Amino acid sequence: MSTTGELLNIEPLELKFPFELKKQISCSLQLSNKTDNYVAFKVKTTNPKKYCVRPNTGVVLPRSTCDVIVTMQAQKEAPLDMQCKDKFLLQSVKASDGATAKDITAEMKNNAIQQNNKLRQELELLRRQGNKSRGGVSLMFVVLVGLLGIILGYLIKKT
Repeated sequence: MSTTGELLNIEPLELKFPFELKKQISCSLQLSNKTDNYVAFKVKTTNPKKYCVRPNTGVVLPRSTCDVIVTMQAQKEAPLDMQCKDKFLLQSVKASDGATAKDITAEMKNNAIQQNNKLRQELELLRRQGNKSRGGVSLMFVVLVGLLGIILGYLIKKT
């Protein structure tokens, strides 16, 4: 079982489509919301012409589940190595109480932007802390040590 940011559990983790020429094949995904929040989701694929995902967006109520059907369209020819390299991405975000599927687009976008900005701020803070903890030597320190070396060298040479 896998999670998307601790909001949704996904079962199964891998979709298996037993291949048959010219036959449409469906698989089911179950999304489980283990939180006390409404959770909006969107399913994306690397090959949208080949797959139909229903519902591809939605809201999972608190402590509830949602079934998603992924249908592979009928294929006219078999893949050369019979291996599928297509991937699916499940995006999820905490939604406001009472949110519906109609609210998803704007809400997910706004929350994703806020989350992205928050992650950028955290990354910048980590970079700053990393630079401080590396024990980097400041330019002023290097100049002072250099000047001391020159002065000491001059004094030693003079005596």
